[in-house]
Amino acid sequence: MISTGLVAIGHDFGVGAADTVWLVSVLYLASAVSQPVLGRLADGLGPRRVFLAGLMVVAASGLVGALAAGFGWLLVSRLLLGIGTSAAYPAAMAVLRDESARLGRPTPRTVLGRLSFAALGSAAVGPTLGGLLVATAGWRGIFAVNVPVALIAYASALRWIPKDVPREERAVADGELKGAQGGGKTAGALDPLGILLFTGALSCLVVFLLDLRHPMWWLLAPVAVLSTVLTWWQLRHPRPFIDLRMLGANRALARTYLRHGVSYLVVYCVMYGFTQWLEEERGLSSLHTGLVMLPMSLAALACSLLGARTKGIRAPLTVAAVLLAVGSALLLFTTGATPLAVLLLTGACFGVPQGLMGTANQAAVQMYAPVEAIGSAAGLQRTAQYLGAITASGLIGLAYGQRADDAGLHLMAGVGAVLAVALVVLTVTDRALRARPAGTRTGR
Repeated sequence: MISTGLVAIGHDFGVGAADTVWLVSVLYLASAVSQPVLGRLADGLGPRRVFLAGLMVVAASGLVGALAAGFGWLLVSRLLLGIGTSAAYPAAMAVLRDESARLGRPTPRTVLGRLSFAALGSAAVGPTLGGLLVATAGWRGIFAVNVPVALIAYASALRWIPKDVPREERAVADGELKGAQGGGKTAGALDPLGILLFTGALSCLVVFLLDLRHPMWWLLAPVAVLSTVLTWWQLRHPRPFIDLRMLGANRALARTYLRHGVSYLVVYCVMYGFTQWLEEERGLSSLHTGLVMLPMSLAALACSLLGARTKGIRAPLTVAAVLLAVGSALLLFTTGATPLAVLLLTGACFGVPQGLMGTANQAAVQMYAPVEAIGSAAGLQRTAQYLGAITASGLIGLAYGQRADDAGLHLMAGVGAVLAVALVVLTVTDRALRARPAGTRTGR
């Protein structure tokens, strides 16, 4: 929803596109750190408890944003929203893990497809609903709506999400599956120093990326130092925040994270950069911008269901990468005078990959991640996604500066086209993505 409110917020507080992009980046910074942390807690304390706590933080974020007296309070609201919403995906994956253990069979691909459909469904109505709220209630409605949504979700979770499996029972169920995967680390334990080092390195990197027009090169020094210390500490810690040894040995999972992050870098450039261009260069209202983005959202929804019915992983990921390249190529020739039909087609070219990538990468994480740590593994998948989003925010700030225009759009499209082609090569050459029977798991 925030994508259609950035221009209005900037006008009210007297800030430009290079500043409002922080509303995107601060959420993804919080999410990039919180996803694996809350995933680890979901593995140890139970997904239902973690999900309910996250919803309370979401409700608080809505109140802070709706009552914000200055731009800084909006940043606080987005920070809280990033933390609160980070509980949802890893908790969902952990619930599926517990249910699979109870039934004694792997999670069906169609169930993963429904999870992706739910996530994409909320994203599908986001731009349109955001445009409607801005047009009728002002941009504060985008923040206020999180309060009733969180409360409804809380009541629904109490009613329908199964109570958490006792830790002892979960350990026994996980132990029965570890042997086929070569063992694993104890889930649920936190690594405070690792979290702190990761947050510090990522924060410095985000600040650097968000002002690429006037890069603060000195920030790369603390990024390098903190990353080096983080790597050293993660290799020494018995239960690290980011299990680098596991990722080094489990290259299929590491490549899944890489593909996911690069894919969403391209997608988020469109989701936030294209919407700003539609309003400032094309001159559309927030409501009309949301309607133009609707085909992208509907295509993502439809293809999430289609992707759930496929048995392989490489084919949907390859199609997604090719369409990202096609969509980026179309944006290279887009101007303020481009026909509306072409704009709608371009949006659809980015919507189809979202649906295919969501289900295929979820299936890959289920296939390659250690079963006892599926929550934290799912959290790291989202961390990769948000790192792509953060990089996209920096690219938007570099391309647009204080105003979205054709030249900035073409710069983003050119970068997107190059990355999409690289993604095609990475996907096609990955031998681990050869078709496997549905539900097969591996410890590689």
